[in-house]
Amino acid sequence: MNTHQKTNTATGSAQEEATVRYTAKTHTSGGRRGGVSSSDDGRLDVKFSAPGVPGTGTNPEQLFAAGWSACFISAMGVVARRMKVTLPTDVAVDAEIDLCNSGDFYFLRARLNVSVPGLEREVAQAIVDATHGETCAYSNATRDNVEVTVNVVEYTR
Repeated sequence: MNTHQKTNTATGSAQEEATVRYTAKTHTSGGRRGGVSSSDDGRLDVKFSAPGVPGTGTNPEQLFAAGWSACFISAMGVVARRMKVTLPTDVAVDAEIDLCNSGDFYFLRARLNVSVPGLEREVAQAIVDATHGETCAYSNATRDNVEVTVNVVEYTR
């Protein structure tokens, strides 16, 4: 696909020409039980272990939660700037990704608990709603595929 092709023809929605801003490239072998993954630029080098079993590695759900959280916070900055609101530096997202199954069918569920200390709740909620509804690439990618609950919460750590 080149950068001028429409990227979501399945929805039938009119889209502007897309510009690829970045392509992540990884090589993974061995899967979630003892596998490894590394990026082409050497910045990522992880070992996998399955959730709930002994091991020193991470699992795909943890990586997904971390990636989604980081993307969400950055997207909140975009939304806040658009709304002419200064986003606090201590914004945090506690992401919970459930790996679920029903028989042989596996799926994910997600909860994003977003803390925006120092902002009025209504302003924080508007930023979070616009971020999840429009701006965050992970939220857009999972829409209608993953059950997601997004909460504005008080910071408790």
